[in-house]
Amino acid sequence: MQMKLYEIKKQSWVKIISDNKNPIASIPTKDGDEVFFDHLDGMYSFCRNKDGHVVHLAAWTEVELVEKD
Repeated sequence: MQMKLYEIKKQSWVKIISDNKNPIASIPTKDGDEVFFDHLDGMYSFCRNKDGHVVHLAAWTEVELVEKD
């Protein structure tokens, strides 16, 4: 189910669905990337990609929840 990142429970894996705008200091992301959403920090979030690098997605980024075992 497609949701905005701000609607997702903290500390969840999500898949990016929409073309989002990351701040300049963030590693670029693209549709289909999976990231671990830790928490929101104002308009942006603190996430980590599969390689463990910090990524900052906009709070309004369209994502879907990913179930990880």
